[in-house]
Amino acid sequence: MPRLDPHRLLPLDDRSRDMALALYSSVSGLPIISPHGHTDARWFATNEPFANAAELFVIPDHYVFRMLVSQGIALDSLGVPRVDGGTIEQDPTVIWRRFAQHYHLFRGTPSQLWLDHSFQYVFDIEEPLNGDTADDYYRHITACLSTPEFLPRALFERFHIEAIATTESALDELHWHSRLAESEWKGRVITTYRPDAVVDPEFENFPENVRRLGDLTGCDTGDYAGYLQAHRLRRQAFKALGATATDHGHPTARTEDYTPEQAARLYAQVVTGDGSAEQADAFRGQMLTEMARMSLDDGLVMQIHAGALRSHHTAIMESYGRDKGFDIPTQTDYVHALRPLLNAVGMEQDLTIIVFTLDETAFSRELAPLAGVYPALRLGPPWWFFDSYEGMRRFRETTTETCGFYNTVGFNDDTRAFCSIPARHDVARRVDCAYLATLVSSGRMSEPDAFEVAQDLAYNLARKAYRL
Repeated sequence: MPRLDPHRLLPLDDRSRDMALALYSSVSGLPIISPHGHTDARWFATNEPFANAAELFVIPDHYVFRMLVSQGIALDSLGVPRVDGGTIEQDPTVIWRRFAQHYHLFRGTPSQLWLDHSFQYVFDIEEPLNGDTADDYYRHITACLSTPEFLPRALFERFHIEAIATTESALDELHWHSRLAESEWKGRVITTYRPDAVVDPEFENFPENVRRLGDLTGCDTGDYAGYLQAHRLRRQAFKALGATATDHGHPTARTEDYTPEQAARLYAQVVTGDGSAEQADAFRGQMLTEMARMSLDDGLVMQIHAGALRSHHTAIMESYGRDKGFDIPTQTDYVHALRPLLNAVGMEQDLTIIVFTLDETAFSRELAPLAGVYPALRLGPPWWFFDSYEGMRRFRETTTETCGFYNTVGFNDDTRAFCSIPARHDVARRVDCAYLATLVSSGRMSEPDAFEVAQDLAYNLARKAYRL
C-alpha cells in the first residue's frame, strides 16, 4: 500500500491547505477522548491478546461485513456468530482471504480510509491488501498480535487514549468494569448506561428484562414507582464504575411528559408485553423525559441516538441477532418530537442532552436551531453512516451558521473496531481543520480564533460535554 497522502482530506488550493496543515499540526498529537463507543471492557480487564487478523478486523465490524453482504457474501462465511446455533465458518484464514479478495469493494469509502490507516500506522504494512497479499497480511498481523506491544492495554496507551467509554445494557452486571476498577492499570475505561432493553416494550423479552431489572436492584418493577427506582439504582451502580453518561437508541425522537398517574397507567399496559405499537412508542417517549429528570439528579449526560429502523431484515435478526448491518436510517422529526422533553427540562443549565441524527436534512432545519437556543441541548457529531469526510463537512456547513461550534460536542468514534479509533479521530481532526482553514481564507475567522477552535473541536468540547 502506498503511504497515505499526508495532505489527505485537506483543501486543494495552496493557501487554504497551508492553513489547514498548520491547524492540523497543532491538534494531531492531542490525546483521544472517546466518550461513546462499543469496545469490549473485557479486552482491557483481561488484557489477553487479540486472536488473529480476522477476529480483529472482520468478524466484529458491521461496517466491514455489511458491505460484503451487499455483494452476496453470506454472514456465515465471514464467521459472524449466529444466535440460532447454525454453522459458521470457523477458519480465520479463510475468513481473512475472503475479505481480502473483496477489499476493492471498499474503495472510496470511510472504511477503506480507516482500515488503510490501521494497516499502515498500527501494523506498518505498506503494500495493498488483495487476494495475492492476503496471507502475508494475515501472518504479519496475527504475529504482531501475539506480542506484548499489541495487547489491548498497550494499544490503548499507544493510541494516546485519555479516556474511553464503553456501552453496557442496564442488565449488565458490569463484571469486567469491576475487574478494571480493582486492577492497578491506570487506563481510564468507563461504562455508559444503555437501558433500551428495559425501556422499549418492543425489545425482545421486554417483560422478562424488566423482571431481571427488579432482581438486580431489589425493587418491585411490577409497580411504576418501583420500576423508576430500579433505574435510579442501576444508574448509581454504573456511576460508581465511572459512568458519566447514559445512551438511548430509540426508533423515533418522540418524547412525552405525562402526569405520574398517566405514566403509571401506560406502564401497566406495556409491562406485560401486550401493549400496542402506539403505546410502546409513547412509553419510550415518556422514559426519555424520565431519564432526563434523573440526569438532573445524578449528573449523568444524556445521549439520544434516534432515527434508525433496527434489524430491517427479520430473518437476519432471528438468525444472528442485533447489530448485523441491517439498521437503516429513517426520516425523523425533532421539532415536535423533542418539544415535551425540552418544555420540561430544556432550559436547565446543569443538564446536557446530546442528540444524534441519521436524518441529515434535520440539521439545518431542526437540530441546529434547537441547539442554538436551548441551554440543555447539544448536537452530537455525524454518526454511523455519516462518519465520513463528506458527512463531517456537511455537518459543519449546515450547523455552524445557526448554533456555532460551542453547541456541538467535538467528535466521538462510536465503534467496535478498536484499531479504527485513532484513524477516525484523525479524519475528524483533518476535516475540522480543513473547514476552519476555509473560514480563515475567506475572511470569516481570524487565525488565532481558528487555532483555538481547532483545539476545542479535537479535545476540549468532548471532555467538557461528557464531564471527563
